[in-house]
Amino acid sequence: MPYRYRPDVLEQLLRHGVRPTGTTPPELVHEFVSGLYRFELRRLRDRLKRGDIPKPGYGERVVELRRKYPLVSLHARAWIE
Repeated sequence: MPYRYRPDVLEQLLRHGVRPTGTTPPELVHEFVSGLYRFELRRLRDRLKRGDIPKPGYGERVVELRRKYPLVSLHARAWIE
């Protein structure tokens, strides 16, 4: 079954270097993007633990990171037309 990704979803995916084809299941792409988000979140936490970033403001950095990944909060079914 070919998948038609919504144009706004494709635009968001391209920001993360992800370019699914019509045969790429949205669930697979969602899992990949979620993994990217978790990786960046862990990296941010590790920087906090090492003292590279101050604790005050850490929450704002987490929120900022979350805003970079709005697709993670959508079900993969909502990514296609």
